[in-house]
Amino acid sequence: MAKRKRRKTAASPKKGKALVQFLRNERVHFIFGVIVAFTGIFILLAIISFLFTGASDQSQVLNRSFWEVIRSNTPEIQNWTGAGGAYLAERLVNEGFGIASAIIPLFLIYMGLRIMKVTRFSFLKALFIGAFSLIGFSIANALILDKIFPSTHVKWGGSHGLQIEHLLNNSVGKPGIVLLLLLIGVVIAVIIRKSSMRKIQETLIQSKPSFAMREEEEAIDLNKKGRMQQAEELDEPSTTAKPRKKGLLHRMASGLKRIVAELKEEEDTESETGTDLPIEETPASGASISGGRSTKPAGETAKTSTPTGPSDDFEVIVPKDEDAVLALHPEEKPTSSGLPHDMEEYDPRKDLSSFRFPTSQLLKVYDTSDKAVDMEEQNENKDKIINTLRNYGIEITSIKATVGPTITLYEIVPEAGVRISRIRNLEDDIALSLSALGIRIIAPMPGKGTVGIEVPNKEPQIVSMHSVITSKRFQECTYELPVALGKTITNEVFIFDLTKMPHLLVSGATGQGKSVGLNAIITSLLFKKHPAEMKLVLIDPKMVEFNIYSAIENHYLAKLPDEEKAIITDVSKVTQTLNSLTKEMDDRYELLMRARTRSIKEYNQKFVQRRLNPNNGHKYMPYIVVVIDEFGDLIMTAGKEIEMPIARIAQKARAVGMHMVIATQRPTTNIITGTIKANFPARMAFRVTSQIDSRTILDMSGANQLIGRGDMLFSQGSNLIRIQCAFVDTPEVERISLDIGKQRGYESAYPLPEVVTEGDSVPGAVDLNDRDVLFEEAARLIVVHQQGSTSLIQRKFSIGYNRAGRLMDQLEAAGIVGATQGSKPREVFIADEYSLEKLLDSLN
Repeated sequence: MAKRKRRKTAASPKKGKALVQFLRNERVHFIFGVIVAFTGIFILLAIISFLFTGASDQSQVLNRSFWEVIRSNTPEIQNWTGAGGAYLAERLVNEGFGIASAIIPLFLIYMGLRIMKVTRFSFLKALFIGAFSLIGFSIANALILDKIFPSTHVKWGGSHGLQIEHLLNNSVGKPGIVLLLLLIGVVIAVIIRKSSMRKIQETLIQSKPSFAMREEEEAIDLNKKGRMQQAEELDEPSTTAKPRKKGLLHRMASGLKRIVAELKEEEDTESETGTDLPIEETPASGASISGGRSTKPAGETAKTSTPTGPSDDFEVIVPKDEDAVLALHPEEKPTSSGLPHDMEEYDPRKDLSSFRFPTSQLLKVYDTSDKAVDMEEQNENKDKIINTLRNYGIEITSIKATVGPTITLYEIVPEAGVRISRIRNLEDDIALSLSALGIRIIAPMPGKGTVGIEVPNKEPQIVSMHSVITSKRFQECTYELPVALGKTITNEVFIFDLTKMPHLLVSGATGQGKSVGLNAIITSLLFKKHPAEMKLVLIDPKMVEFNIYSAIENHYLAKLPDEEKAIITDVSKVTQTLNSLTKEMDDRYELLMRARTRSIKEYNQKFVQRRLNPNNGHKYMPYIVVVIDEFGDLIMTAGKEIEMPIARIAQKARAVGMHMVIATQRPTTNIITGTIKANFPARMAFRVTSQIDSRTILDMSGANQLIGRGDMLFSQGSNLIRIQCAFVDTPEVERISLDIGKQRGYESAYPLPEVVTEGDSVPGAVDLNDRDVLFEEAARLIVVHQQGSTSLIQRKFSIGYNRAGRLMDQLEAAGIVGATQGSKPREVFIADEYSLEKLLDSLN
């Protein structure tokens, strides 16, 4: 018995789900709507027939119940709808609301059509109109028709109308009843059309005595004359116009004009849109192909193949490429800054006034305009997605495709009751059915009620740097440091402002487009910023990636004064450069404090307007962009000596115009630490090998599902955008660098401040009063191992070679170890720890 009970209780939820699905079925809704509409038609016919046959049927239906009427075998019922219709008509008309009861079946017909989804008229509006009409017509018929035709078989106002009319007549009289009916009529008119309110206002305003209209006309004429006089006064710069006080008539005239204009405008809009059916519009930026037919702007053609099967609801959107802008770098018009006439604004570009920005002719043009959308491929993928989901019991209501340069996004809308997690778990099955690599499911899509499935195209298109640089969006952008990365799935050029990021972390496996992405960032900056407005610090441990930018050393690069090369390739010099950048950051903050400004933009604006004196140390500060390639190699060789200055710059340098772009192949947690990730909110992720690496760089999966060759994900906060990175080849970058390098530049690269370190002095000059915090621990380590080796200190304390060398110099100055002996370890002078403690106590 217990087992049987459990089976019954387990089956009850299934029955409940089946009932809910039955009630949600569209076919059930349609049948129910037909039943309701036919019921309303039946009652309406009964009421109409009652007006003609009700006198002969009253004796059969009065003082009898409904069942008695329909069971009686008397064939004397004359109503068109039989005994049941005669009974309903008698109760609704004479014992209800009179002939106004015809509104009830009309409302039922409307409800049936709405359930059938034939009409979209507002339910609340129909309910209020029906209720007010039912009450108002019932009272009006009792007041008028029952007095005119008192001896008929029809109670024109019904029992309801007669009782309410009698009550109102005793309380407010006939004038009050008329005012109440007018009030109901006004409410109904306003509910039906909003423009009725404007018409009533216009009627009340226009129904004025003739002398009032003449006064308003005179006020309008005076108003016109006053505006003409004000226009003449504005044309004369020497005179000042005084505000005039508006009188009552002037305000009434202007109010009348405004009301009439609004009325005309509303009538025009209602006449245009009142009877039109809703039309689905495709985005203006692209062409829409729906149901096998192609719709494109004039002058464009597309090869389409007529799909079969359920393709009537399938829409393929092909975004259009942005128009290229030929006029690059237009001359900027000077803006007024409130300076005296004998002073001009400071022009930071004056030193290189003849500098010419690189042109788009230096970039290679790839012909991708004649490639049409393969509708056969799109319909095939659509059918495979639908069939795969259907095999697992998932039905969808609609599907739409947006074709990008390398990826096509299919947006599906699942039926009600389908769990999104079920679709997300079918990622591998959809990839298997499509025979494609890099399937990515976005469930749900942010800001949309759809589920996105990204499928790579069989024939991807190249996104050239030329198409990105010459785009209208890039040429007209006003960002401080504009960076054009490539194009999104919708073929839109993706541009961001590096000053708003403010730092960027780039990651990706070898050969996935990471170096091309860095070149795209640098190239877009070179096309937009003057050498006086931006400087680059390039750190390249691989020695070959940034070597092509050596030609622009005297234009865009920054370096230490004693360095021979502006592009830093020696790992031992990276620490000095980063420490120099931190000193540059501190110096800039001091200048901002003295100038009472909060950002480099405000400071430079003050300096350009000559509100800061150069004799007091003020100067125009260019933006500094630090680009570091192979950051993982630097962390492995230099350790915390690299991480700490980078963390300082990332935390504070945004306000003084210093921004960092760091790239690495291995986004592991020991390389991209929590300190770095916290200060690098913007991240670019090319394809990585594992989901763990994707979570390390993006805090979510997805980068492991990319297809490579420039396919990337850009993350800023919670937003994740898939972009095809613009392709810029090495010969293109070289042509740009040579074009800039052959022009006149500065005498040398932008000098960074020098930082004096303790390791630069000789051992005899070491100040033991300023010892390293690891001095005592390093001394104990050397005494315990009886081996004076710099590499031992470096390995045990995970520090860089420079710091370990300074510790060894301090140990030598303290008499713990001897001088260097070539490749042999240093001699240790302290034999045991007891002697070492006595020496350390004496030093303290």
